Amino acid sequence: MNILLTSAGRRTYLVEYFKEALHMAGEPGLVHAANSKVSPAFFAADRQVVTPLIYSKEYIPFLLDYCRKWEIRLLIPLFDIDLPVLAAFREDFERQGTMVVTGDVQAVDICNDKWKTYQTLTRQGIATPKSWLDVNEVSKAQKAGLASYPFILKPRWGMGSLSVYQADDEQELFVLDRKIRREIQDSYLRYEAVRDPANVIIQEMIKGQELGLDVVNDLKGELRVVVAKRKNAMRAGETDESETVEDKELEDLGRRLSGLLRHRGNLDVDVLGEKGRYSVLEMNARFGGGYPFSHAAGLNLPYALVMWALGKEPEEACLRARAGVVALKDIRLLVWG
Repeated sequence: MNILLTSAGRRTYLVEYFKEALHMAGEPGLVHAANSKVSPAFFAADRQVVTPLIYSKEYIPFLLDYCRKWEIRLLIPLFDIDLPVLAAFREDFERQGTMVVTGDVQAVDICNDKWKTYQTLTRQGIATPKSWLDVNEVSKAQKAGLASYPFILKPRWGMGSLSVYQADDEQELFVLDRKIRREIQDSYLRYEAVRDPANVIIQEMIKGQELGLDVVNDLKGELRVVVAKRKNAMRAGETDESETVEDKELEDLGRRLSGLLRHRGNLDVDVLGEKGRYSVLEMNARFGGGYPFSHAAGLNLPYALVMWALGKEPEEACLRARAGVVALKDIRLLVWG
């Protein structure tokens, strides 16, 4: 079985996890890493490929041809901008034997568009920060006593910590809104922003412990496990230190999200709050930066995906994670060539 990780970037650990998964399954195969330029993940992959840019008209034909040539069974997208493009062509890939591991178009759209995330969760009665798309409406709500500073402003289709700011008063609110719009046009987010001129989202700022969920579905979209983690340290929008925890309410929350989205593989969820009062901040229909902490605690989703793709059921132990496991990320240098 051959596996392709697209937009692999710095996710070297995922390349290694999938290589180990093939070995554990006793399945011959190669792990390929794709990127629009040479990336750290190339260092660990069995095969490397530089692709056209995601929004290029050559991108999907290139990947279809590559997957056909190399008999790729699992295609794992790892970048939010990649998800809607690949989700839209899931059937084309499946007709030639390649399964795209993410949500369908609707599920990916709900996750990538923070306004749709807010609307969908609100309709489902799932707590999430109150949100607006117009700074004038925020100002009116604040003056009417329906909202209060500070507010968090960010790109509607953003990811990580790119252009995320806190506004403590009305002057900052309007200045930061204009600033984010300029920054969007100077970044790769400009491709997403063309969908709607309302491309900045303003959210009420809530307090509480930062947590993360890995909501794992099988390749049929059925829930298999929810792993909850307490985030102890963050860096550039990703978790730097984390501890796995047991919490029935968080597990129930993950169960509801699984049934709502019916995604394949992992759903990475950011949560804020304390026991009994949890709010969903964001969702990503892919492996997130917090997955390695679940893996360190015993969850082995790469192996499970390989087994499911083979039509087999993985051992129950690989779909569990021990509570109380603390892990930290480190930095290492990779030399290419």
